[in-house]
Amino acid sequence: MAGLIVLGVVAFVLFIFVMQAVKIVNPYQRGLIEQLGRYKTTVDSGLKMIVPFIQKLIRVDMREQVIDVPPQEVITKDNVTVTVDAVIYYEPTDPQRLVYNVANFILAITKLAQTNLRNVIGDMSLDAALTSRDTVNVQLRQVLDDATDKWGVRVVRVEIQRIDPPTDVMDAMHEQMKAERTRRAVVLEADGHREAAIARAEGEKQSRILHAEGVKQEAVLHAEGEAQAIREVADADRFREETVALGEAEAVRSVYQAIHDGDPTPDLLAIKYLEALGVVADGNATKIFLPTDLSATLGSLGAIAELFRGEGDDGATVVTVPPAPRAEPAD
Repeated sequence: MAGLIVLGVVAFVLFIFVMQAVKIVNPYQRGLIEQLGRYKTTVDSGLKMIVPFIQKLIRVDMREQVIDVPPQEVITKDNVTVTVDAVIYYEPTDPQRLVYNVANFILAITKLAQTNLRNVIGDMSLDAALTSRDTVNVQLRQVLDDATDKWGVRVVRVEIQRIDPPTDVMDAMHEQMKAERTRRAVVLEADGHREAAIARAEGEKQSRILHAEGVKQEAVLHAEGEAQAIREVADADRFREETVALGEAEAVRSVYQAIHDGDPTPDLLAIKYLEALGVVADGNATKIFLPTDLSATLGSLGAIAELFRGEGDDGATVVTVPPAPRAEPAD
């Protein structure tokens, strides 16, 4: 019986020993093995064996972690008190330094972030802080990363969640924003009216240009029509005159040929000549100046010419043709 009890005690002790000796490190963890209170080695993930009561395994989570920095009041460069809070993303790079170089890493990095937030925001005006969050994020991440490097941690990024000015400043900003939007609306409306006026003016200009072009084209076509009509009338008049001239020439040739064929006497020629002079005089008493050599050639008209002969101032022969009798109109 006693032997069974001893055997049970030994089995229990062995079970406790095995349970204390066998350790499992997860894939996202690293293990620190301490032996008799001193750092011995760092192990990766997997099944690990240690000596119970002599060695101890400390697991360190190597995943990226998030820390929420509590809100705090910060005074900007232009003496405006704002409430700022941030979020820090970090990942361990050296588990040994993370465990042994800082006692409370979460508290340390939180206080460090709050202090550097006051420094970064304090060097900026309110407008710059509100519009330059990326700049604040980059500056704060750089400062925290440099400070936490000795703790075996790399600060991945820092995000400013909100920057809240006081209520009166917020009201003033809202009024300013409202005024700016009103100004933009007025400017846009004025630009719209200006664009509409320009468009109307351009339309009226094009309309006037087209109207002037139409009037010009109409005048050109009218002038070309008149010129064409004048040319056609002139051609018709020229054709008529040429036809008349050709007819008269043909008539003269016919008369001349008839006279030539009839062999007229000088007396008949003189009578026809005087009849022609009467036609030239158009029925009015007119003096016709004949050259001296022409009257000499009319030797056979001597007797008749003597009746009407006179002498002009320049020695030319003057023949006075009596007016031809006018026909009385019928009753």
